[in-house]
Amino acid sequence: MIKLSPEDKKYFEGLFEKIDKKMKKVAVRSYNKIPYTAVNGVHDDKNLVDIEWWTNGFWPGMMWIMYVQTGDEQYKKTATHGEDMIRKALHTNITGVGHDLGFMYDISAGVHYRLTGTRQAKADAMLAANVLAGRFNIKGGFIRAWNYREGGTDNSGWAIIDCLMNLPLLYRMSDFVHDERYTYIAKAHADKTMENHIRPDGSSKHIVSYDTKTGELIEDFGGQGYQLGSSWSRGQSWAIYGFVLSYIHTGDIKYLETAKKVAKYVIGCLEEEKDYLPLCDFRQPKEPVIYDSTAGACIASGLIEIASIVDEGEKAFYLEPAIKLIKAMTNKFVDFSEDTDPLLLYGTERYNTNKYHIPIIYGDYYYIEAIYKLIHEKRDDILFW
Repeated sequence: MIKLSPEDKKYFEGLFEKIDKKMKKVAVRSYNKIPYTAVNGVHDDKNLVDIEWWTNGFWPGMMWIMYVQTGDEQYKKTATHGEDMIRKALHTNITGVGHDLGFMYDISAGVHYRLTGTRQAKADAMLAANVLAGRFNIKGGFIRAWNYREGGTDNSGWAIIDCLMNLPLLYRMSDFVHDERYTYIAKAHADKTMENHIRPDGSSKHIVSYDTKTGELIEDFGGQGYQLGSSWSRGQSWAIYGFVLSYIHTGDIKYLETAKKVAKYVIGCLEEEKDYLPLCDFRQPKEPVIYDSTAGACIASGLIEIASIVDEGEKAFYLEPAIKLIKAMTNKFVDFSEDTDPLLLYGTERYNTNKYHIPIIYGDYYYIEAIYKLIHEKRDDILFW
């Protein structure tokens, strides 16, 4: 458990009240959408153009967090309707689905099932887990990231740091069917990631390529960061949160130690920034200044998770930076207007892109999730992953 000061407790409860006031309207306005970003304050809709898009579970997942906290039935209706829409990706658009099944179905259908026991939600989560398990390369010991693209680079040996967040879907599948083979897959991938993605200083690679027949590391790529050898901040967030989740689900201390190693590196990077705002890449040039609020929100949520687990003497080391991060982003990046759809602004897809400083749905998700954890001062009521 964690403990906030009375001042911080009041502050974060007040933040959630503002979020709820806004989201009550957004849940109705965007009821028939699966948002990814927003244009002029209005959500776009992946249901119309890209139902297998990897972020499509964050909208119903966010609605479930709001429902758990408030009990407002509109949030539940919007969440389940979102699940109905993204179910198509499992049944009619499966060729477009990559490894992101946890992002899509663990925090949507999976949470739905854990809250209500609904059979359809359980079936969705189980099917998604089996599809994810089917991407495991037995000889290589890793889960393949993306699908083959006609005329593109051979990416059959590619694995990315993001996939750590998909592993809880497999851990839970072992519980569903009382069969450890799904956990074996998840742990094999986590071990491989720990060995080949995390550098000695705690920074993380984004993409690595393995020999598909031996599992030997071939090379790594700059991915969505500034360049090869840089430190893409959202990749760091996936590593912090993903490894602590593997610890929670398995009890294996090496995962917690790895999460803490990455967290210490990230905290050091944040403390170098006077405003405590998250850069897109911790090793990017001084100019232009490109932020990524989605990384900041995910880092904060992961740090809170670590703080809730470690011994009393360590808690403040992880909790205080999470609080500073959320407060800094709230002051600079958050839109509480009830007339606009997005909440957290200044998200960035990748460093080398024109899609930077935009609202992105998983930024909203992790921001809300982090604040939910803080106002509860614990993590054992429900784990969303």
